Amino acid sequence: MSRWRYLGRRLLLSIPILIFGMTITFVALRMGPIDPVGTILGPTGDPQAYQQIRNQLGLNKPLWAQYIDYMINMATFNLGKSWVLQPDVSAYSIILDYAPRTIWLGFWSVLIAVFVGIPLGFYAGLNPNSWSDYVASFGGIVWRAMPNFWLAIIFMSVLSLSEQVLFGFDWQNWIVHTNVTGVPFQDPSNLTNPHDLLAAIKKIAPAAIVLGSASMGNEMRIGRTAVLETVNSNFIETARAKGVPPRSLVWKHIFRNALIPLVPIITSEAFLLIGGSVLVESVFGISGIGQLFFDAIEGGDLPLVGALMFIFILLVVIINIVQDILYTLIDPRVGYDGGA
Repeated sequence: MSRWRYLGRRLLLSIPILIFGMTITFVALRMGPIDPVGTILGPTGDPQAYQQIRNQLGLNKPLWAQYIDYMINMATFNLGKSWVLQPDVSAYSIILDYAPRTIWLGFWSVLIAVFVGIPLGFYAGLNPNSWSDYVASFGGIVWRAMPNFWLAIIFMSVLSLSEQVLFGFDWQNWIVHTNVTGVPFQDPSNLTNPHDLLAAIKKIAPAAIVLGSASMGNEMRIGRTAVLETVNSNFIETARAKGVPPRSLVWKHIFRNALIPLVPIITSEAFLLIGGSVLVESVFGISGIGQLFFDAIEGGDLPLVGALMFIFILLVVIINIVQDILYTLIDPRVGYDGGA
């Protein structure tokens, strides 16, 4: 099978996955305990107004008609309008207001995980059973074991009282003045200003470390194992016997093959952002997509919850396709042997 046919098959398989995910989302929203009309009216709402609002929102239609409308709207990217949080404001514009802060958090979280976890794992794998290997392995296990919400609270508490607990080091006034919690920026265009850019990086750093910690520990542990397995492979022994220089052996053979099992770990950062950002953004008050999702569920804003779930599912599918593309680039065998 050619590489293009392999990727084409993966694209076709993503369609039923999208349909299944959207169906589960619809069922969870319509059959769940959320009552958006009750949320809009409050506990003392008028029964006549209750029925009128249900008619306006289309909740009086048969369930199958609501399902068809939902699927068509999502397929055409008609995300609808908010019912509760910002009534009559399109979900698309609300998401665009919150998304830049989550993208900013996700960018630094992935960067920290990839450029700290993988190098430490590779270094530990190239120096097995040394003190550096023990320290990196133990640190990775401990870091991975700490829950995001607990680590976020600890970080927030320590940095808020940094002068008392960090021997006089004042985190909030270091380099530039920033609070520990709060949004990193109001307008993405402000990041063109060096001072605002530095302040945004500093403000997002604690949350990014917390959010990237779980994946960083995974990448460190799996990277070490992958390097050890590759170093002990027969083709590496053959390359050594042929006199391949150590530097070329490491960069061209060991590292490239060790990256193959790390591809799904790196691309799974999307799952980390979807699940972990809700907790981390809530603790640090970042006011991104995670916080918006939490508020929408709590407020019973069904169109906004459905739109966010559709975006999350679409993101996961896209990330899986990117993962397949990376596999074909790193390992040329993928797509040619009829497997995987």
